[in-house]
Amino acid sequence: MLLRPLVVNPIRLVTFDALYTIITPRLPVHIQYSQTFAPYLGVLDPHSLQRSFRLAFGSLESEQPVYTKGSQAWWSEVIRRTALGADADPDALEASLPTIVSRLMTRFGSKEGYRVFDDAIPAVRRLREMNIMAAVISNSDSRLRTVLQDLDFPLPLNSVILSEEEGFEKPSPEIFLRAISLVSQRAERQGRNPIKPEECLHVGDELESDYNGALAAGMKALLLQRSGLDGEQAHKRPGQETITAVRTVKDLGEVIHWVETFGTFQ
Repeated sequence: MLLRPLVVNPIRLVTFDALYTIITPRLPVHIQYSQTFAPYLGVLDPHSLQRSFRLAFGSLESEQPVYTKGSQAWWSEVIRRTALGADADPDALEASLPTIVSRLMTRFGSKEGYRVFDDAIPAVRRLREMNIMAAVISNSDSRLRTVLQDLDFPLPLNSVILSEEEGFEKPSPEIFLRAISLVSQRAERQGRNPIKPEECLHVGDELESDYNGALAAGMKALLLQRSGLDGEQAHKRPGQETITAVRTVKDLGEVIHWVETFGTFQ
């Protein structure tokens, strides 16, 4: 007689990264920057903009983690460095920077800048049907809540845990544990048992920030590797091109399959 495997820690909470996991830029970021820059700085070379944005973003991530001087100032500096790195006229930039920053902050704080992946909302709804809670953990500022609300994403706003507000960012275990604590408090108010890290699954597209960070917090993890062009459906950091030693999925439908089929990650 075949015996069913013992399910020790069934998944009770699934947390998702935001960018390139449940949402993606409506157009590549450097194209949206180019469109916003054009009336004030003229048409800048898109390849230069793409390169300078990545450099600016990466350097600010290292210099000012978790938006230490506030998200408005943080993004203003990213935008300034991006424009200068693409050979924008410094005087024109100085005169127009406040307006450009305001326009880009608004654009990337709404559905004008982002769209939802087709599999994201069905995945969250299926988790609800399975009586599994869901949340978002993101190294983002508070505008992410506005974006998700504008996109009609079916999660309560208090299920969105942000590095700007918590003072920790992925891959720090603290932000994952903070998310579990907040969701667990809601579960307890509903008469349910507290949620343990080993009962949680995190899904994201970055090996260090999402996969390794979640494992360090005692959670289960799946690394999302979507197909498609960078900036559209795939977002791979250097070194992620040939990952074989971790659990990977190609879409969020596979995440639901993992939870439904295995129930636990031994």
